[in-house]
Amino acid sequence: MSTVAHASTTDAATPKKKDRGGPWLSLLAWVVGLLFVLPVVWMVLTSFHSEADAATNPPAVFAPLTLDGYREFFSGGASPWPPLLNSLTASVVSTIVVLLLSLPAAYALSIKPVRKWTDTLFFFLSTKMLPVVAGLLPLYLFAQYAGLLDNIWLLILFYTSMNLPIAVWMMRSFLSEVPVEMLEAAQMDGANLIKTLRSVIAPVVTPGIAATALICFIFSWNELLFARVLTATVAETAPVFLTSFVTSQGLFLAQLCAAAFVVSLPVLTAGFAAQDKLVQGLSLGSVK
Repeated sequence: MSTVAHASTTDAATPKKKDRGGPWLSLLAWVVGLLFVLPVVWMVLTSFHSEADAATNPPAVFAPLTLDGYREFFSGGASPWPPLLNSLTASVVSTIVVLLLSLPAAYALSIKPVRKWTDTLFFFLSTKMLPVVAGLLPLYLFAQYAGLLDNIWLLILFYTSMNLPIAVWMMRSFLSEVPVEMLEAAQMDGANLIKTLRSVIAPVVTPGIAATALICFIFSWNELLFARVLTATVAETAPVFLTSFVTSQGLFLAQLCAAAFVVSLPVLTAGFAAQDKLVQGLSLGSVK
């Protein structure tokens, strides 16, 4: 009893070291956050200026605000709705297909590992080592031969293959955190693979699925190079539509900022709505 009391007295008497780096780390985090947010704030502010005020040097920060840029974007020459719908279709469909394919693949690589599963993981990773430009010409020739140029289904196929390796790696990390006891209990109850994935594994790794889906959606939504080369008018996506504001007459900066803000709204909305799931999912496989 006296030993415990002496130990507690010693602990209480020992002065605790102050975390001197805490305030500086917080300040550094705020500075880094502002550096990332400031360009977005500047883009939104410029979108509410006129073309004359947006083109001044130095920029007119306190210039009168107007909605002319948004009016030109929605009621200008070309309608923005078909490109937005194409981007939404390609991103959502490809993300759903990626999740349907990556979940069983991650199951086979983590919970029920197949033979030489490390070689399989390296193969998935090696597909991301090829420079994007190197695969542009073969893909274009294939699309031309198959008659798939300017076709939204070609973009869905490409976005699926582009995001599948990333999704498999992420989902494998998440599925590695599933308790083995739950899987053994499901096996004893006679659950097959499909029922185990749907009723046991999916609810546990829901944050990981949400994080994977959001990242795949963002990658698909922001893709420009292949969409610019493989589409023309029918399957034109929103990032390709943004390039139309850079014309031979000049750069319509206010309209471009308004268009960029509207195009980024789906990603910003999805990220804000799923931020809790995103944080949980990204931290799910980090602690062993």
